[in-house]
Amino acid sequence: MCGITGWVAFDHDLTTERTTLDAMTATMACRGPDAGGVHLERHAALGHRRLAVIDIEGGTQPMTVERDGQLLAALTYSGEVYNHLELRKELEAAGHRFRTRSDTEVVLHAYLQWGPDFATRLNGMFAFAVWDARTEELLLVRDRMGVKPLYYQRTADGVLFGSEPKALFAHPAVRPTVDLDGLRELLGMTKTPSHAVYRDMAEVEPGHVVRIRRQGVTDHRYWALEAHEHTDDLDTTVSTVRALLDDIIQRQLISDVPLCTLLSGGLDSSAVTALAARALAAAGQGPVHSFSVDFVGQSENFQADALRATPDGPYALMVAEHVGADHRPIVLANSTLTDPAHRDAVLHARDLPIGFGDMDTSLLLLFRAVREHSTVALSGESADELFGGYPWFHDPAIIAAADFPWIAAAAELNGPSLGPASSLLSHDLVARLDLPGYRARRYREALAEVPHLDGADPFERRMREISYLNLTRFVRLLLDRKDRMSMANGLEVRVPFCDHRLVQYVFNTPWAMKSFDGREKSLLRAAVRDTLPTAVADRVKSPYPSTQDPDYPRVLKSELAEVAADPKSPVHALLDQSALAAALHPDSDPQGYRAATELTLDLHAWLRDYDVSLDF
Repeated sequence: MCGITGWVAFDHDLTTERTTLDAMTATMACRGPDAGGVHLERHAALGHRRLAVIDIEGGTQPMTVERDGQLLAALTYSGEVYNHLELRKELEAAGHRFRTRSDTEVVLHAYLQWGPDFATRLNGMFAFAVWDARTEELLLVRDRMGVKPLYYQRTADGVLFGSEPKALFAHPAVRPTVDLDGLRELLGMTKTPSHAVYRDMAEVEPGHVVRIRRQGVTDHRYWALEAHEHTDDLDTTVSTVRALLDDIIQRQLISDVPLCTLLSGGLDSSAVTALAARALAAAGQGPVHSFSVDFVGQSENFQADALRATPDGPYALMVAEHVGADHRPIVLANSTLTDPAHRDAVLHARDLPIGFGDMDTSLLLLFRAVREHSTVALSGESADELFGGYPWFHDPAIIAAADFPWIAAAAELNGPSLGPASSLLSHDLVARLDLPGYRARRYREALAEVPHLDGADPFERRMREISYLNLTRFVRLLLDRKDRMSMANGLEVRVPFCDHRLVQYVFNTPWAMKSFDGREKSLLRAAVRDTLPTAVADRVKSPYPSTQDPDYPRVLKSELAEVAADPKSPVHALLDQSALAAALHPDSDPQGYRAATELTLDLHAWLRDYDVSLDF
């Protein structure tokens, strides 16, 4: 896994812009700590920072192919293509010759062989740029589910691009600017495809190829979820899911560097760990190494709430013992979660104040600890969106709501409007944002995309919509989070449940099969039950953990008081001063203002550190 960046300018000589390209490339060092390189020619400049995973010696980048001394194409690539061995054989049969074992070189030759449609042949997670020197055009390509990020911004004569916004901000012509629509996207939890929050910046959409030529920019979709009739019976469906998972895990265990799994003790991560343990044992390798996160005293003093009925720790240990894993719990103290340096690290990893609070900080610190032992980790992310694991898949009121289901679920817990995270924002700003109206527009746009089968009964039709919303909107929030927190530590996290073959198959499986035993994720549970302890296989869904230490919100309140006392803090312009005073009152409950305080502190640091221009 790596970090990429670059610049195409059709009316400018980029061979004189080495300093700027070096600055853009340097911002990606966190994603690629092992090596760096640049490729410069008249109209194209490509930068690369490498995290070496496959072919440590041979996979340096940017990678080029020449013929008779003439450059054909150059590639700066981030990701993993899990079917690169099969593609290599096919390409060799077509006459291509390789000088490395890397999947990078396979991707480059695949483009030369099959042209812009080559992305349809790739199985993996990836974001990359190909410069075709023969036609002077750039292709920006992103994987089908959006596991790996890729941003771009048009210029007067070309484009700038990078794995993260910070790469573009290193260019002297780009200034971080956010308008009202950008703030709506930031706070709305909608994850609109292509929207990057920053004005004039865009994301390459998952499953898309953006083509930049002198004549202009075009956007082509090479993959999308499609509606197909599901003809398999239940037993065949369960066995097909299992066969796909076995194949996916086996492919994603290929690595030339240490590899592990992330194990929470929930169904998803436990299934990945158990299947990985079996695959490694069958190959004469192992044991599987696994890691979990916990907080000091949390397992001993755990209190069940509306979201989490049980602590993760005991279940993670149960799975590890069951599959013979070499398991390490990473136990975090409250002082590490409240350390401003760690929260600043989260902000600089994300380039945005997303507002996941201590769950972001703990994930960053978990990945930092994992990176001391492994370079690659397998995660259970995305199984809930795919198999229907969240409570909102099973609540009739939420299913019927004309809103994104996770927003409707949050409203049940926190009340309507923006929710508690917004409670310190000024009333005027809240009114101007009109987030309910913004989300309603985005919701209608999303529903218009959903592929349907003719003659489907109304309930199946609605559950297809709920699944589509989760797989094209909500999951991308979590995939972005996973990518930024892991790559900030130079850790590659693979996501088996995002394999497009599995996603397409399960998306078209009737809801009656996905919940055939009356529970969440019935299909996945049946497919992997034989690999897990019964208590884990039957465990109720529990989200990623959040600290229950009462000192955590108290420390945040103290930091909020420091921000309130700073007259130079740019966040004051966004806040309601009476609400701020209420939050800081000695008798106020800091837990009640926890989400709002986290967001306010993040906004303060973001506006300060990024010198963001607010244009509204």
